[in-house]
Amino acid sequence: MSKTKKILCALCSIIPCSALAKSGSVNYSWGADALATMHDYVVTMMFYVQALCCAIAGICVIVSGFQIYVKINTGEDGITKSVVTLVGACLFLIGAFLVFPAFFGYRI
Repeated sequence: MSKTKKILCALCSIIPCSALAKSGSVNYSWGADALATMHDYVVTMMFYVQALCCAIAGICVIVSGFQIYVKINTGEDGITKSVVTLVGACLFLIGAFLVFPAFFGYRI
């Protein structure tokens, strides 16, 4: 072992560790109540966020559909790419709003 490593090991063993775990009789029951309250709050907010995301997604789908309509009428390239992107976004939203919450056990 080099001299630098020996000095570093000696310094690290001399410096006291400031983060020590509390031991003894500590009451952790207040944490369970706070965790349950936070869970209820998050589940409640999840409903509102889901409704907001659905509204924003609906607006984006309308705009995207209008852009595809304009592309078809003007004869631009990339119509299939736009349609596939729109269908993929719709499938993601269905997965995000229905499948993922059900996978984690939430019913909204």
